[in-house]
Amino acid sequence: MPQPSFAAPAPAAVPPPDYDAMLERARALAATLRERAEQTEALRRIPDDTLADLHRAGLFRIVQPRRVGGSEFDYVALIDFAAALAQGDSAVAWNVANLGSHHWMLAMFDPRAQARVWGENPDALIASSFVFPCGRARAVDGGYRISGRWPFSSGVTVSQWNMLGGVVSSDADFGAAEYRIFLVAEPDYRVEKVWDALGLSGTGSEDVVIDDLFVPAHMTLGVSEVAGGPTPGSAANPNVLYQLPVFALFPYVLAGVALGNAEACLADFVASARKRASSYNLAKMADFQSIQIRIGAASARIDAARGILRGACLGAMEDARAGRLPDMARRTAYRRDGAYAVNLCTEAVDILFKAAGAGGLFRKNALQRQFREAHAIDSHIAFSFDAAGANYGRVALGLPSENPTL
Repeated sequence: MPQPSFAAPAPAAVPPPDYDAMLERARALAATLRERAEQTEALRRIPDDTLADLHRAGLFRIVQPRRVGGSEFDYVALIDFAAALAQGDSAVAWNVANLGSHHWMLAMFDPRAQARVWGENPDALIASSFVFPCGRARAVDGGYRISGRWPFSSGVTVSQWNMLGGVVSSDADFGAAEYRIFLVAEPDYRVEKVWDALGLSGTGSEDVVIDDLFVPAHMTLGVSEVAGGPTPGSAANPNVLYQLPVFALFPYVLAGVALGNAEACLADFVASARKRASSYNLAKMADFQSIQIRIGAASARIDAARGILRGACLGAMEDARAGRLPDMARRTAYRRDGAYAVNLCTEAVDILFKAAGAGGLFRKNALQRQFREAHAIDSHIAFSFDAAGANYGRVALGLPSENPTL
C-alpha cells in the first residue's frame, strides 16, 4: 500500500530572533520560573502558564530546522539555553532541552515523518524514552509491531508525540537484534502517572505503555542511522547539525541543566555569604577563609564543567562541517566528558550546600532545591562516570564498546 504524503508546513512569516536575542529571552524568563518553582514541583509537570511562556518565546524550537520555523542554532544551544533556564528552575530547563532536542532528532527521520508531525503542528512537543530494552518490536509488512512499558518519559503529559526506543528481534534470525526508535502519536500510547520524585519533580517523567501497535517503517529510525553522517532526513535538512552522532552526544542534551543549576547555587550562596553573620559569634561569613575557599573550589568546578561541555559541542560541529566522522574513541570520549562535567557540577553544589550550614535546609532557601535537583540530574545514566569512564577505558585498551547505541 502506498504511504500517504504530507505537505511540509510553511515557514514562519517572521523569522526567529538571532542567538543572543533568543538567549536573552531565556534569561529574562528565569526569574519567573524561580517564582513558580514550588508550583512546578507540586504539579509534577510544567504549569500551563510556563508552557505558554516557553512556546511564546520559541524556546522549544531552538534546534528545529529553520524551514519549519525553528531557530536551527548550533548544538551548543542545548547547553547555553538549558543553563540559562536552570537559573530559575531545573525541571523546566530539563523539559525544554529534552523536548527541544527531539525536534533536532525528528529532522533526521524520513521526510514523511517530519511532514506528519510538523505539518500538523510545527510547535508539537515530542517526549521520549530511550530505555531500549523496555520496548520489544518485530518487523512486519510495511513496518513494525511494538509493545512495552517505558519509564522516565519526561514532559509526556504536555506532549503530542513520543520517541520510544525498542529492540527489534527477528523470527527468521533468532538472536539478532536491532536498536530502533519509534515515533508514536499521543492517542496510541497510554501514560501511567508514577512520577513522585525527590528531585526534578516538575519534569513529569511518567511511564508510557503500548500493548501492541503497528508503526509504519517511515515513522521509525535505526540507531545505526544516527551515529554520525547523513541520515534519512538529510535531503530535507542538509545542515550538518542534523548529522551529529546522536547517542555519542546524548549527555549534552541535558548537561546544561546541571551547569545552570550549579551556577545559580553559586550565585545565591555568594549573595547570602556577603551579608550573613555567624549565629555563633556574629562574625561576618565573608571573612571566613573556609567560606572563601569553598567558593573558589565550587567556582573552579563550574568553570571547568562549562568549558568541557561547550568545547565538546563546538568541537562536534566543527568536525561535522569538516566532514570528520567521530571514531569509537571520540564517541566514548564524548560520553566520558559529558558525565565528568556533570559530576563536577554536582560536587560544586555539594561543597556549597555543606558550607551553608543548617540555614540551607529551609524550604524557603533555594539551596535545598538546588541540592536535590543536582543529585536528581546526576542520577541519570548518561552522567554515570562509572559507565562512561569504564567504556572509554575499554576502547582505549582495544576492547569493544559495551554501549550498543554508539
